[in-house]
Amino acid sequence: MAVQEIHAEMVSSVWKVLVSPGSEVAAGDTLVILESMKMEIPVLTEHAGRVGELHVVEGEVLQEGDLIATVVDG
Repeated sequence: MAVQEIHAEMVSSVWKVLVSPGSEVAAGDTLVILESMKMEIPVLTEHAGRVGELHVVEGEVLQEGDLIATVVDG
């Protein structure tokens, strides 16, 4: 069972959280929407699975590389 870690690619704030721990997701689903410089940036899963842990809340400021969520494949 593989665990996919999803990290922030840039400094941004969490605008909207669309999933919760235990949510089933398909490849390409949006987990959260980040906001940076007035642009909305969807954060997508690469593989289908289940959200294991969610490490962010709406309004939180993230640094590049911060862990957003883990998705367990399968």
